[in-house]
Amino acid sequence: MTSPSKAFAVLDLFSSERPIYHADEICRALGYSRATGYRYVRDLIEAGFLQKVSAGHYSLGPRIIQLDYQLRQSDPVLQAAVPIMESLASRTGLDVVLSAIFGMQVVDTYRSNRGTSLQLAYGRGRPRPLFRGAAPRVLIAHLPRATLQRLYKSQAKEIAASQLGNNWDQFRSHMTKISALPIYLSLGEVERNIGAAAVPLLNSDGDVVAALSLVNKRLTIQRLGETQLRRWLTKAAEEIQGRLRKRGH
Repeated sequence: MTSPSKAFAVLDLFSSERPIYHADEICRALGYSRATGYRYVRDLIEAGFLQKVSAGHYSLGPRIIQLDYQLRQSDPVLQAAVPIMESLASRTGLDVVLSAIFGMQVVDTYRSNRGTSLQLAYGRGRPRPLFRGAAPRVLIAHLPRATLQRLYKSQAKEIAASQLGNNWDQFRSHMTKISALPIYLSLGEVERNIGAAAVPLLNSDGDVVAALSLVNKRLTIQRLGETQLRRWLTKAAEEIQGRLRKRGH
């Protein structure tokens, strides 16, 4: 990893289960020398990504909150998608979720539920299982071949455990089939009683920038059926992609 990557790897250690780290623990966890690890911690504190809790102990800093606000206000995909998602949630009574992939992480970036009481295990910003569920599979299926190959090399065991292939050819075949589907329907893949249907959102270059999902109780998704779900999702995706194109994305 480059020096910036090594510095930001420090941030990946922090979680809701482990919100505070001592600087020495950071060095041990990442295999950094004490001098190097302490330098990264100092730089991250100065940039606002970490903050001191007590002597030698640190947590995530306020700069992250600032960047989250800026993202909500300026991200072109969110700007294009949110109004359409709110309208779709209001018309269907379903949860409408926007998800994105970066590196080896899939996260939900926005959820419109219009007051529904549906409880989901994965909310905005919490990493989701990489190979299970409608949104992750749609996102991965539309990655470039080279990216897909790198993903397979690093995650072959998890891919096999997710029944997506025991070798590269099988995995590629699964992804090709998913990318050809009008929508991907997931019933209980992530949470037993939850169902979802997802489609990709593509920019003007044909690259996948997000997945748009309709989510509700498994029985509700089954009752609505693939035809109705596809009609709703296809129309919404076309409107969002049209808004992206108008903004030059």
